[in-house]
Parts: sequence; structure tokens; C-alpha cells
Amino acid sequence: MNDIARAWNIDELRRMAKRRLPRGVFDFFDGGAEDEKTLAANRAAFDRVRFLPKVLVDVSKIDTRTDLFGVQANWPLAIAPTGAIGIAWPGADVATARAAAAFGIPYTLSTVATTSIERLAREAPGRHWFQLYILRDREFSMKLVARAQAADYEALMVTVDLPVGGKRERDYRNDYTVPFRPSLRNLSDFIAHPAWALRLLTRGVPQMENLAGMAAGSLSPGLIASTVGRNLDASFDWDRLKAMRDVWPRKLIVKGVCRPEDAERLAALGCDAIVVSNHGGRQLDGAVGTLDALSGVVRAVGERAAVFFDSGIRRGGEAVKALALGAKAILIGRATLYGVAAAGEPGARRALEILTDEFVRTMQLCGVTRISEIQPELLSS
Repeated sequence: MNDIARAWNIDELRRMAKRRLPRGVFDFFDGGAEDEKTLAANRAAFDRVRFLPKVLVDVSKIDTRTDLFGVQANWPLAIAPTGAIGIAWPGADVATARAAAAFGIPYTLSTVATTSIERLAREAPGRHWFQLYILRDREFSMKLVARAQAADYEALMVTVDLPVGGKRERDYRNDYTVPFRPSLRNLSDFIAHPAWALRLLTRGVPQMENLAGMAAGSLSPGLIASTVGRNLDASFDWDRLKAMRDVWPRKLIVKGVCRPEDAERLAALGCDAIVVSNHGGRQLDGAVGTLDALSGVVRAVGERAAVFFDSGIRRGGEAVKALALGAKAILIGRATLYGVAAAGEPGARRALEILTDEFVRTMQLCGVTRISEIQPELLSS
């Protein structure tokens, strides 16, 4: 706990998680597709954007509240969907959702979470969004949607950049195969991380509870690429999305958009929010960095839908940059994942403490006092 309190940035939480987890498990969460050029592009894009700060502004009081779907959030942040995180820490979904609720922001539960839609609603009160992967079994996909509605989830987030699974080569190199095949390499790695292994042995291998019944019983995280990837519906198209818009009565978010013309069409379709995202660099390698794609999407959408930003945030100041380029909210993925992998719920809270502290400090140093003042003029052209 003391170590977590002395983590001063997200990279330090990442290093703590790396020390605690077997390499195969850590790399599954940390890695990207193929040569990881998109993963690097997400980070490099932030370095090219510079602040042009204002001075002699009274910044003694900072207001970070914002409106998300007509409800006040304490921060312009939400937790992005991160699948199978229970393999990193038992109950990681609930732990991270509780941390999100403590900070007054929404939590997005993944289709491939290790906590069910219903259990999260019971055990982690707060604002809940549900992320949907489109599965070949259309009836099963719609049952997930119905379950989210019955559990009073505020929004449905449909991921559209995953018609097939990406080629994540770290998993192959680590023998983190799908389905999992024990080998001398990864077994010795597990033994070398006794604290992680003891928790796993005590609690058991977490199951992807939302997918129970799709195949023979619940599915383990080791089956993600082989089972979920094999069962993704590559035929999902605009007509099917429109049909989903017609049946889902609450807020509809579409995640995985980088092209302005796609965003414009989604806004016309009646989507409430569009997430500029390249799946954290885990799908198409060589894709544009999300920050580079953000402005074009914002211009195309205008005021017809909210634009959220995802992929690559490691600093509160980076969140401010994305807001200045037109995002209405920022999705946090790996940052809280590193925290919960390092120390459970206290680690997830520490990640949010770090980001929000940096966020406020950046606002003060830039001479802005409320979210509405974070505009393009704050950046050097």
C-alpha cells in the first residue's frame, strides 16, 4: 500500500504491475498488434501537441465538473472497457468500478469482463455503461443488450473496429496461447510470481461470466482470441447498427472510429456519442494515432453527437490536450488497468488520483478554471 501511495505517475504503476504479473499476462494487457506501430503512434501524437498557456489568471479555484449525457460528472472522464482483467487481480472489474464511482465518473464493463453485467450492478453502485462486441450468435448478442437494459445500464457502447481479432505477437512469443497450452516457459514464469499465483490458486481462474452459455460453459481469459475472436461477426454493418439503435432505448455510444465521414454518418444515424479510438493499438497496426484523428471527427460531427477520446492517455495533461482538440470526455483504459493489476482497488484509485491531480495542475498552469475554457486556443498551432 505504501508503494502505491508513492507511485507518482502511471508509468510507475505500470512498472509495479509488470513486476507483479507473469510476463505473458502483463504483455497481454500491455501489448499491441504486430510491430506495435499504432501503439507507439498513440503516444507520439501527444508529444507533437504543445500548450500555449495563459498567465495572470486567478486559478485558485478549479471546477472540473462536466455534463455527460445530461448527468453531472465530477470529471470529463470515464473508464474504458478492458476485458479479462480478473486474471490480473481477482475482482478487478468490481474494484475498478468502485474506484470510478468514488471519483464520480462512469465505468464501462466489457463483454469479455470477468464479472457479469448483473454482478457489477449489484456490487459496484455507480454509473454503468456496457460495451458490446458483435458476436456471430446474434441472438446471444441481443440477450447481452437486454441484460444490460434490465440491469439499468445507462449506455450501450458498441465496438466497431473489431471485425476480426488483431495479431498480438507478444502473446505468441510468451506461449500465452489460445487456447492456453502450458509450457516450461510460462509455467516457470508463473512460479516466479508467487503472490499472483497464490491469488489465482486461492480464487480460481476467473471466468468471462457474460459469455457463459455461448459455448460449453463459462470461458476462461485464455480463450479470448480463439473463442471470442473466432466468434466475432465480421458481417456487422450499417444496417445492423441502425437496427440496434432502433431497439436500444438509452444512450448509444459507438467506439472505434477514426474517419470523419464515418463519424458524420454515425451522428446522422442518431448515435449519442462517438469514441475516437484505434483499440489501444491492439487491432490494425499502422493505423493513425487517435489524437491525430480527433480534430477531423470533431469537425465532421459538430454538435450532433458527443465525441469521446480513447487510446493512449498516461497523463492528466494529455487529457487536457484531447479536450482542447474538441473531445467532450476521455476514456481511461490501461492507466487504471495498471493500477488495479498492481494493487487491486487501491491501485485503481491511485491511478485516478494521479490523473486527476495532473489534470487540475495542468488547468492551473494553463490559466483555465473550468472545462468550458479548455479550447483550441490553449494549444500552439
